[in-house]
Amino acid sequence: MDIDERNWIVDGVSLDRPNPARIWDYLLGGHHNFAADRAAAEKLLERLPFAVEAAVVQRAFLRRAIDLFTAEGIDQFLDIGSGLPTEGNVHDLARATIPEARVVYVDIDPVVIAHSTRMLEDDPGATIIEGDARYPSSILGHQEVADLLDLDRPLALTMTSLLHFIMDDELAYGATRTLIEALAPGSYVAMSHALLEEKSREAMEEAIDDYRVAAAMKARTHEGIAKFFDGLEFIEPGLVRAPLWRPEESNDLLVNNPEGYIGLVGVGKKP
Repeated sequence: MDIDERNWIVDGVSLDRPNPARIWDYLLGGHHNFAADRAAAEKLLERLPFAVEAAVVQRAFLRRAIDLFTAEGIDQFLDIGSGLPTEGNVHDLARATIPEARVVYVDIDPVVIAHSTRMLEDDPGATIIEGDARYPSSILGHQEVADLLDLDRPLALTMTSLLHFIMDDELAYGATRTLIEALAPGSYVAMSHALLEEKSREAMEEAIDDYRVAAAMKARTHEGIAKFFDGLEFIEPGLVRAPLWRPEESNDLLVNNPEGYIGLVGVGKKP
């Protein structure tokens, strides 16, 4: 497809600078990416050869988490750092069980917002807003959040591959704490985060250095990632690599090589 046929391109957005959402789209086999994004993704694959499988596994984690939430009767969702729409969006997954489920997506990327807005324009139960996860009060106080979600009832908050892009620890932990405090008891939170550990430190640091052409990011230790779940009760199996979070089959992708996913995922419930 020629670039000028792609009606999702936003004026003023550089096609020459890699973008995290478009890199992720490429890893997932999508088509909303440019040459710069593909080059950055291929460079990432040199450092982390299982990056494609890891991207797929993380989508599987999100699907399994949504299945858990809807099984518990959760019918409203706040997805912060939603990224480009792809197969298995939160509203599609949730509505497979609860057709009236409502979803607010939040992202800071103008391409994500433009494309998601077009996709959701005829959907009264789902929307996307522009928001910065570092400043959660502006998200929680947004009119479209108030219109679609009832913060006095349990909901599911999802933040996958987001918090490692907030470099400042005080901002990252403070923002997460504010969001969790705003949730009603019985709410769920799903998060994933890049992991820094000694045995993979060199590869991770090299990958992060290469990734700076798209965005700065900060991998954190197991203890550092667990801190984001303060105030929540972990749902089994706790904080683990994505392939190990409730696998469905013994031959699930990376289940026999979970360290191919250099990160941790978890789901917590607010008591």
